[in-house]
This record gives sequence, C-alpha cells and structure tokens, in this order.
Amino acid sequence: MQKIKKLFKSAESRNGSYSVGMTVLVIAIVVVVNLIAGQIPEKYRNLDVSSTKIYDISETTVELLQNLDSDVTFTVLADKTQADDRIVTFLSKYSALSSKISVEWIDPVLHPSALTDYNASENSIVVKCADTGKSKVVTFNSIIVMNTSAYYYTGSITESEFDGEGQLSSAVNYVTSDVAKTIYQTTGHGETSLSNSVSALMDKNNYDLQELNTVMKPEIPEDCDLLLMNAPAADLTEDEKEAVDAYLRNGGKVMILLGDTNSTELPNIAAIMQEYGMESVDGYIADTQRSYQGNYYCFFPELSVSGDLADGIETQMILLLNTHGMNLAEPERDTISVNSFMTTSSGAYAITEESQSEAGRYTLGAVATEEISSDEDTDAKEDSTAEDSTKSVQKESRLTVISAGSLIEQQITDTFTQLENTTLFMNAVSANFEDVQNLSIEAKSLTPVYNTMQHAGLISLFVIFVLPLGILISGFVVWMKRRKA
Repeated sequence: MQKIKKLFKSAESRNGSYSVGMTVLVIAIVVVVNLIAGQIPEKYRNLDVSSTKIYDISETTVELLQNLDSDVTFTVLADKTQADDRIVTFLSKYSALSSKISVEWIDPVLHPSALTDYNASENSIVVKCADTGKSKVVTFNSIIVMNTSAYYYTGSITESEFDGEGQLSSAVNYVTSDVAKTIYQTTGHGETSLSNSVSALMDKNNYDLQELNTVMKPEIPEDCDLLLMNAPAADLTEDEKEAVDAYLRNGGKVMILLGDTNSTELPNIAAIMQEYGMESVDGYIADTQRSYQGNYYCFFPELSVSGDLADGIETQMILLLNTHGMNLAEPERDTISVNSFMTTSSGAYAITEESQSEAGRYTLGAVATEEISSDEDTDAKEDSTAEDSTKSVQKESRLTVISAGSLIEQQITDTFTQLENTTLFMNAVSANFEDVQNLSIEAKSLTPVYNTMQHAGLISLFVIFVLPLGILISGFVVWMKRRKA
C-alpha cells in the first residue's frame, strides 16, 4: 500500500490519473448523449443534408395532409432494415405531418401472404383509405427513378430522381377523394404530344387523359371535363368549330396552346378566340427587355397570377421560345370577361418577314369566362306544376389560351428544371375545376451538385503570386527589424 501511495505522490502519476479520469468522464458523457439521442423520434434525428433537399416537403403537401378528414394507412411491403435509407427517412418525415397517416412495415419474407393480400409486389407501399375503400400502390422504383438511358453511354444505370413527395401525395389525394376528371386531348390536326414529364404530372393529379379525334367525329363527349388542344398545326373544320362553340356555350372548358402555326393561319380557331375577346398578332414576339442571353426570341414573360394560377409560383421565372402574341379585345357578348395572366414587357415587338411592329406589351396567356344559366329537368311530383319541373343551373364556361406552346416543350422543361413552366401549366389546367388542387409535384434531382469556383483565374493569381510575395515581404520586414535590434 505504501508503494502504491508513493506512486500517486509524483507529478507524473497525478497528471496521468487526471488524464484517465477525464477520458472516462468524456466517454461517459458520449454514451449518455447517444442514449438520449436514441430516444428522439426518427423524424427529428434525420437531417436533410442532401444537395437537392430531397426530404423537403412543399406547402402544397403540407396543406393536403393538414386538411385530411379520413385515416390513411401506408403499408410498406419491405424489410425496414434492408430498405433504402432515403425512403425510410422520407416516410418518417412525411407521416409526421398528419396524425391521420399511419405507417406499417411488413416483411414479405416473414409474411409471404401479404403480397397476395395487398395485391402488390415486394418493395412497394400500399396507400389505403378505409373510408373510401380506395387504394393505390407506389413502388420503390417510382420513388427512386433510375436513368436507364445512361446505360447506352456509360454502361451503367444511374439514379436520376427522387419522387417521394410527388408519388405519395398523389396517392393520398387519390384514395381520399371521390373527384375524377377526364381531359380529352384533340388529335387529327397535327397536335404535339405531351412530353413524358407533363404526362407524368397529369397522372400525379389523377387526371384521366384520353385522345379525341374530332375530325372523324365532331362531337365532344359528355364526360369531357376539359378539352385540350396542344399546338395544332391545322385548323378545325366548320363542324368541329360548331361542336366546340356549343360545348363552350353549355359551360364547357377549353384550353388551347398555340404552336409555331399562328392562329391567324387557323381561321376557325381564331374565330373562337375572337368571340371570347382574344385577337392573335402576326409574327413572332421579340422581347428586348427580358431576353435570355441576348436572344430576343427567347425571353422571360411577366406574370400576373392569382388564386389557383398562383399556387406554387415562387420565382415567377418562365422561359418561352419562338412564341406568338395576342391582344385583348371586346368579347362578342357582355356576359364574357377576359383577363390576361402572362404578358411580355413593354419593349416587345411582333416580327414578320416583311415588317416589325412598334414596341408594346403583348398578351401571351389569357382566360375568358362566361356565366351561363341553363334549365335542367327535375322529377316532378304529382302536385307540382309544369314550371316546377325545371330548375335553373349556373355554369361557367372557360376558355384558356396560351400563345406559346413552348411553355411545356421538353427541351425547355427538362433542361431548365428550376423554372416554373410546368407549374404554371398544371395550375392553368387545375383552375378549370372548382374541386381540384394542383398536386402534381415534380421529382427532385439526384444528380450530384458540384461546387464550382467563380473567377478561378483571379484566385489562382492571388494564390500563386500575391500570397507568396506577401509572405516574403513580411518575412523580410521582420528580418530587418531583428537585424537593427
């Protein structure tokens, strides 16, 4: 014992004991902190440090989840310990936004009958609402999208997008809503097909998109909630024009996107537009004030959106290319009101091969609405009069015209993903329906974002020449002071 006591009397032994004690204390603190952190809910433990913020959830989804009236169950048919951490993390953050959402994990290896019971494959999420009895399956492959085209260039398949919010919000909206909208896209006039990205957004909003060849049969189906004409190259026939006119006069909804062909070359389409207070301008629009990199025919229009058209519009950056313009005029009926929501700047010109207009502001997107009253037959009771057998119903016809088909061209929307072209387009579609919100949320890119150094030449000059020279000068000054001392 005396020898042991002598060991702790020396300075070395006391310092060593102090070091050991501090080490034990630090380890104990670390263990306790980890135990406490382990009890924190998963939604708070996982921080989004991804470069593209794949776990960020938009206000559109937050509003959807906060307004849920029915319970929704996410049944994940996968082994949670083996599932992709990004999907596990996103599910925990997503479900935490509403008490109406519950998440249940079922390992199909331990419970193989679950795949049959839910009629789904492994690594998928079954979104179900008991109140409506509707369900929808979201696969892991639709959340983490693979770029298969890269295989032809690199020999490997890479991850391109994370679509957790878009897929899940679309599924929740589908299973909790009884509203179904059918959109007919016209064919037979050289229309441009919707790009894959726009079609995917339509599907996310649960729109039933069908084709309609009015050339073969100039009639608008009764279940048509919106008639869409995307960049027609040929004009409507007289029969088609009459069918569209009748559809609008009965409270129908029509949306026209003009392509390279000016509507002045499509007299029947131009006549429909003119009836609702929109007149096309000859030539392509060149905007000298809001051009993209000096290309006057490629420019950023000015937006004046509100209500449904403004949902999700934050930057108001829309890019258009080779577009035509319109001027608003007096509609043919006093019951029609027309308003623009997208224009050029005041420094725009309409350019043709022969002439150039004076500088001015041109309309690029406008909406015309008309309140229509119609009488519908009702089941008359025995003691009711003939007048009581009908009731007046208020409808609103709506004509939306965008004079720039490039708004949803794939070369723009896929190249400049930070722009809001598709958001504005989907808002314009959803604005035709009173009981529908635009929930077509775009996927987030998984492409690595590399830090780029601006003004690298100046920084290189500073590091190579200025900094070493400064060190040499300061060293020389110190040497001189010491020498004099």
